[in-house]
Amino acid sequence: MARAKVVHISPEDNVVVAIAPIAKGDEIKVDDIDLVAAEDIPQGHKVAVTPIAAEGQVIKYGVSIGHTTEDVKPGQWVHTHDMKTNLSGEVEYTYEPAVPEKKTMPVETFEGFVRPDGKVGTRNEIWIIPTVGCVNDVAKHLVEMNQDIVQGSIEGLYTYTHPFGCSQTGRDHATTRKLLADLVRHPNAGGVLVLSLGCENLTHEQFLEELGAYDPNRVKFLTCQDVEDEFETGTKLLHELAAYAGQFKRETVGLDKLVLGMKCGGSDGLSGITANPTVGRVSDLIVAQGGTSILTEVPEMFGAESMLMGRCVNREIFDKAAHMLNGFKDYFISHNEVVYDNPSPGNKQGGITTLEDKSCGCVQKGGKAAISDVLAYAEPVHTKGLNLLYGPGNDLVSSTNLTAAGCTVILFTTGRGTPFGAPAPVAKIATNDRLAERKANWIDFNAGPVASQGESVDDAGRRLLDLVKEIASGKKTKAEQNGFREISIFKDGVVL
Repeated sequence: MARAKVVHISPEDNVVVAIAPIAKGDEIKVDDIDLVAAEDIPQGHKVAVTPIAAEGQVIKYGVSIGHTTEDVKPGQWVHTHDMKTNLSGEVEYTYEPAVPEKKTMPVETFEGFVRPDGKVGTRNEIWIIPTVGCVNDVAKHLVEMNQDIVQGSIEGLYTYTHPFGCSQTGRDHATTRKLLADLVRHPNAGGVLVLSLGCENLTHEQFLEELGAYDPNRVKFLTCQDVEDEFETGTKLLHELAAYAGQFKRETVGLDKLVLGMKCGGSDGLSGITANPTVGRVSDLIVAQGGTSILTEVPEMFGAESMLMGRCVNREIFDKAAHMLNGFKDYFISHNEVVYDNPSPGNKQGGITTLEDKSCGCVQKGGKAAISDVLAYAEPVHTKGLNLLYGPGNDLVSSTNLTAAGCTVILFTTGRGTPFGAPAPVAKIATNDRLAERKANWIDFNAGPVASQGESVDDAGRRLLDLVKEIASGKKTKAEQNGFREISIFKDGVVL
């Protein structure tokens, strides 16, 4: 009879997680309890270690992640067939401060691009930002035509196309305008060409007002309807931008200048055990050095609020966090969507049953530091430490949101794999060895040894921080090597 490998995350848990597939009849040893698997159990899925009566709470990470719909015996598989969420709608949160003590440590360094405003980029690229989807192909052609400017310290010429900027009203129009202006201000862009058509809703005057003060050497504007040949004019402007951006060179700066984004997607049952806690350690290390980290995906905080809310540094930040959480629940409800219907088919196949299950694993990326601020969608970060950012869980929308908020490196954990990239470098962190081996062309870091080899999360976090410093200093992520980078803008209203 084979001995199954499982993880008992917290002593209070009445389930364990399979590190590898378990066959019916395999022995399962949990602390002083010996069990036998009652059925085949896939990797990443939960196994009951004590009897759980119908309507009883399923405890994982030391908190309830849902309730059983029938009696469950020790050794049985606990998943969608015998378990449901406890979540419903809005919650009245109570401020019970448990703010962790601030930790400090010597500041490590990376090689970055210091901008005149004091921000530090991890890349020195030239970006073309279309203000409207009508000029997307013009932007793409300008990129193809002008690759000759990618030389010296200029590391790339890219455009970030999208379908919006016209036929939008109200909040959607404001959201598009705000996010595009954030991208123009991003420190990874040494120079930016803002490309317009001329008759779109997002007018040049509106965009200038949204952008605020800017350096005309770094930011150029081209309205295609105002010139005879947009390609000739665009090429001239791009060469002017290259002359400016090419003056920047990498120099040694502290990790207190880094802004780290944290995101997950295609999660599995090991996400909250291996990759997410490893990213959480990196977040804590950067915050302890005076740096900044940002955690988003508000729907994937639902059910895990007890792990976050008490860490808010004061009542004002707590109230902002409560407003953010209930505001997103209102967004769901206003669209006649249930708040708790979140885990994707891939998540469920990987062992995540309920939104609480997913959320409690998801928030592990936030580490243990105090929460210093709560940001609106695409709001530029202005407070060091750990920040929460309003936004959905969608991978492309979230990663664009993190970039707009100012992240210069994004860590993306995944149990099933995904190839996409964002304007900021996105490093993919595998939760398990199998994914890291099968999709080596997607995966930058393997956190699987935390489960498969007993590596400590602290050691894995140290390994990952070393990689973060390399990426911040210019090492290309797999997504960058593959040429994968795009944006997606949050949309809520009508298209005219």
